[in-house]
Amino acid sequence: MQETNPTNALVVQGLDVHIEGDHILKHVDVTFPAHRITCIVGPSGCGKSTLLRSLNRLTENIDNFRISGRILIGGQDIVQARDAELIELRRRVGLVPQRPCPLPMSIFDNVAYGCRIHGMHRRKAEMAETVERYLTEVGLWDEVKDRLNKSAQKLSIGQQQRLCLARSLAVEPEFILADEATSALDPVSSKTVEDLFVRLKEKYTIIMVTHTLRQARRIADNAVFLYLGEVVESGDAAQVFQHPREELTRNYLSGTIS
Repeated sequence: MQETNPTNALVVQGLDVHIEGDHILKHVDVTFPAHRITCIVGPSGCGKSTLLRSLNRLTENIDNFRISGRILIGGQDIVQARDAELIELRRRVGLVPQRPCPLPMSIFDNVAYGCRIHGMHRRKAEMAETVERYLTEVGLWDEVKDRLNKSAQKLSIGQQQRLCLARSLAVEPEFILADEATSALDPVSSKTVEDLFVRLKEKYTIIMVTHTLRQARRIADNAVFLYLGEVVESGDAAQVFQHPREELTRNYLSGTIS
């Protein structure tokens, strides 16, 4: 099996996805560099979320789904991963969804949930330390430390999104997938999460879907422009946004197509 370049965290080769007979992703080739924020942009319905969710094989929960091609993480093709390997894959590749989805349990138990599933931090003191560490990492500890046993669903939307991120980080992933992770947030909460992602790229590789070009321009190190299921252009964000090579990219950035 071909090994990925050690400077590249995740490599997609010849990826095709069909859903309900529709060809959603068409021979996608793209590289997501390590410890950078890559923003996937493009019009609605172009396959952005399908591409993102293919990276931890969540798309396979869809009926009449078919995938071919390769998705390489550390040289391992996750398209070929067996069912028994998917739990570990999804630990390594965490997902922050569009809308916060706190579990119907306490703040503490939300962060601890994934650790318990994976058999991590079995001692009570270790778990408490882990919960504090990751709530601190997402800037939430000082806001919730006196109500850890209260329902997570009573938090504000912005706090819930940071809690979901803490839950993902607690299982020690290598990658963070963010699917429109700020679209449901107010401007202040959105800026908080953006700043958090910028800081977290020192430890994690972050791949984001966003409909907001302004957001992509602010925080992306790398950019992928997807149109009708095909990668039109990808690479350094400054190059893609300021000096695009393809006319279709220029038309999208100018608002000619949307």
